[in-house]
Amino acid sequence: MNKISCAIVGGTGYTGGELLRILLYHPHAEVVAVHSASSAGAPVTSIHRDLTGETALCFCDKLPKTDVLFLCLGHGLSAQFLEQHPIDPHTKVIDLGNDFRLDPRFSPASDHTPTSDLYKRTFVYGLPERFREEIASANSIANPGCFATAIQLALLPLVQSRLLRDEVHIHAITGSTGAGRGLSETAHFSYRNNNISIYKPFTHQHLDEIRRTLSFDGKEPLPPLNFIPVRGDFTRGIFATLYTRCPLPQEEAKTRYSNYYQHHPFTRISENELSLKEVVNTNKCLLHINRHNDYLLITATLDNLLKGASGQAVQNMNLMFGLDETAGLNFKSVAF
Repeated sequence: MNKISCAIVGGTGYTGGELLRILLYHPHAEVVAVHSASSAGAPVTSIHRDLTGETALCFCDKLPKTDVLFLCLGHGLSAQFLEQHPIDPHTKVIDLGNDFRLDPRFSPASDHTPTSDLYKRTFVYGLPERFREEIASANSIANPGCFATAIQLALLPLVQSRLLRDEVHIHAITGSTGAGRGLSETAHFSYRNNNISIYKPFTHQHLDEIRRTLSFDGKEPLPPLNFIPVRGDFTRGIFATLYTRCPLPQEEAKTRYSNYYQHHPFTRISENELSLKEVVNTNKCLLHINRHNDYLLITATLDNLLKGASGQAVQNMNLMFGLDETAGLNFKSVAF
């Protein structure tokens, strides 16, 4: 079969760089354009120096027609880019920003008809463990946020069983790459190193997409999600712990989680306590289930740049083009 032609917009950032690293070695994909208005004409390796000797691509400021377009822009910039750069209606679009994650047209109960003159696309929420069939037939994907992916995967089996009835307490720490490549006071080495801090407690922007996805699965109202995000002093990975009152015995909870994810290759239930080492540099999300008195404790770990961003985007691309879901995504974790 012919290789899938791919273009990346926003190719100088962390997620754009991760997409390059995946797609350059993907057996069924070919990167034909890496767009960056600020770096047009410069070799891709001038930014992504670890790719020296791996590619001769240069950044460009014009886009050829391709089979799929990945948008790796800052939040709020994807819609603006599509307004200014009309895309062929047959080109599939995968947005890694937050512009379309709450697209009101995507809902199992929605009868909304697209009327926008912008691009007349309906963006399907790209969480394969929940919307695999919708993704496979979609033309446009809104890739989930990294925190949102970890938290949703930790709770979906409970929602499906109608057992998410009590408030959920969530503590999740993320690496510095989650803040993007642009510098801010809290992204500087002198602040992040040997330091942790909370930010946006109870108000993080990913909560809206989490509530929306989890609400699709049951008629009962969703209980409060008390989310405390934490900045970590490491570069990549998310380590989340969630606990809620639940009547399930521990072994039955494990069974329900295993059954829910048995046909999903990247989400697995671990019998062992988790650490970031098992998931960094992979497209996995690992879950661990424990019980203490009336509380079920779920631990979720993933790489924020892979399963939390670029890896999941390629997973969605595979589904959209009828490929094996795991194509190009079987990576080894960095254990030591």
